[in-house]
Amino acid sequence: MKRLLNAGSGPGTAQRIARMIVEHGWEETRFDIDPGVKPDVLGSILDLSGAFEPQSFDAVWSSHVLEHLYSHEVYPTLRQFHQVLKPVGFALIMSPDVESVAQFIVEQGIAAIAYHSPAGPIRPLDMLYGHARAIEEGRVYMAHRTGFTAERLGNLLLMAGFPTVSVSTQNFEVCALALMPEADGEAIQKSLLESGFNFQEVQA
Repeated sequence: MKRLLNAGSGPGTAQRIARMIVEHGWEETRFDIDPGVKPDVLGSILDLSGAFEPQSFDAVWSSHVLEHLYSHEVYPTLRQFHQVLKPVGFALIMSPDVESVAQFIVEQGIAAIAYHSPAGPIRPLDMLYGHARAIEEGRVYMAHRTGFTAERLGNLLLMAGFPTVSVSTQNFEVCALALMPEADGEAIQKSLLESGFNFQEVQA
């Protein structure tokens, strides 16, 4: 059975790739710093290597987590993603796309509502600095401490040792697919395409 690490899972499963998980029989391990979301394993994404053995997972899913780190913490975290993945594995990472947020600010203003989410209306300030309501309620770890464009996230993943990295941007979000050396990229991309992900390769 293939194993998926949901790194920074929050309260639920990896819903956006649920189809892949269910249809291909993946086992998901939810990992989070917040005991209130009842993860399978409690801990900081900064210490993945302390929580899991090397080459423990076939995939790492990390959705809107890296932006909560300080800039200097991102590269070591991506290195740990690389370490816990099997040689045939991959990492799928999402984060707010600072470039598209900046364009929205120029056109609509920083306080305009960009879209509505289950957490409520989302404005550029929320995408840049973290969801204001959550932070106001005391979840200060929800603040954003760094930001990404497709170019920055792609280059960081290449630097972290992933030989093949593909990215896409849409709906104020940058998505990156990082393949390990022995990964079947064609099969992985085909599976992810069924969940709505479509990528373009980034070269070093």
